[in-house]
Amino acid sequence: MDLIHFRMVVPPSLTQGAVELLSADGRVLNLVVLRSVASAPDGDVIECDVVKGAANEVLGGLRRLGIDRAGSIAVDDVEIMFSRHAERIEADQPSTLVHTPLWAAVEAHIRAEGTYLPSFYLLLVIAGIIGSVGIMSNSQILIVAAMVVGPEYDAIVSIALGIDRGKRRRVREGTRALAIGFSLAIAVTLVFSALSRALGLESDDFEQGLRPVSQLIDTPDLFSVVVAALAGVVGIVSLTEARASALLGVFISVTTIPAASDIAVSVAFADWHEARGSLFQLLLNVLVLVIAGVLTLRLQRRFWQRAGHRAEAGEG
Repeated sequence: MDLIHFRMVVPPSLTQGAVELLSADGRVLNLVVLRSVASAPDGDVIECDVVKGAANEVLGGLRRLGIDRAGSIAVDDVEIMFSRHAERIEADQPSTLVHTPLWAAVEAHIRAEGTYLPSFYLLLVIAGIIGSVGIMSNSQILIVAAMVVGPEYDAIVSIALGIDRGKRRRVREGTRALAIGFSLAIAVTLVFSALSRALGLESDDFEQGLRPVSQLIDTPDLFSVVVAALAGVVGIVSLTEARASALLGVFISVTTIPAASDIAVSVAFADWHEARGSLFQLLLNVLVLVIAGVLTLRLQRRFWQRAGHRAEAGEG
């Protein structure tokens, strides 16, 4: 059962309008109104549960009343509810509406992940070093580990949302974070790779030119574009539908961190051709991921809007 729980602190002047709005919607249940119990800010408390497919419309109505500006609106998923009444309401809804994403929550999650604390840059550096070890030891497992550790996809999705919503500041901040983060990761990894070469820590096969892992990274082709585009689509879909396992698959399918690692390793070993190829791979993947993210956000939103309109027309 897909339900969303709303908890609001409402100024008394807006309480009646909010109650009327919620009471008039048959997809709202468990409506509770507590008068004069809230503080900071002072006001009434209203709680209710809403069928997920109606949450966008209900939230939009509440925000048009100004509740988010004069008070507050908290939104949570309802994990489990035992209610025959709720089951009947959900059964009466078209299946497309039942599973419609709550777009405000999706965008809030992307915005929250698109914050660039020192840990963002630290994780990029650590991922870069792990990737360099994987390249110098021809270990695909370590390359996968580096992909999982790297946090760069959060910034990429944040940029995509900024472009989609016309938020230039978000685009600038994400682009700056990626530029600084990858530059820092490459610089630190270059130092590590140079020390590894000086100490002779690279594998014998790598030293002799047998570098299957590196060659996969520094030779971008059509397959690189296809994988990056598909990963961008899967990443946005997994965020909107809260599919964590699919999102993890995105992390281990896109050659961003490995490309940054290979740039550093190639420079340390004076392989300039490979360094250029890896740089192109990195830029190509980031660009394709952003474009795919923007297009998927827009197409998904339009799909669910049209599905909702068709469902409502069918009911009418």
